[in-house]
Amino acid sequence: MKAYEECLSTTSTSASPWYVVPADDKENARLIVSRIVLDTLEALKMTYPKTSKEHRRELLSIRKHLTK
Repeated sequence: MKAYEECLSTTSTSASPWYVVPADDKENARLIVSRIVLDTLEALKMTYPKTSKEHRRELLSIRKHLTK
């Protein structure tokens, strides 16, 4: 048990943490993993890239070609 704790505490960092999820309760384990994934994705603060008006016009032109 000491080696297990040492391994987790040494390799788990804020950038790549380890999570201990109970394996004997599949329903709750899946809920816990889902929450971890959702929280991680929300923490990324992703946004759409900014584009210039010229680039936007080009993209709209390409879209018109693709929808024909």
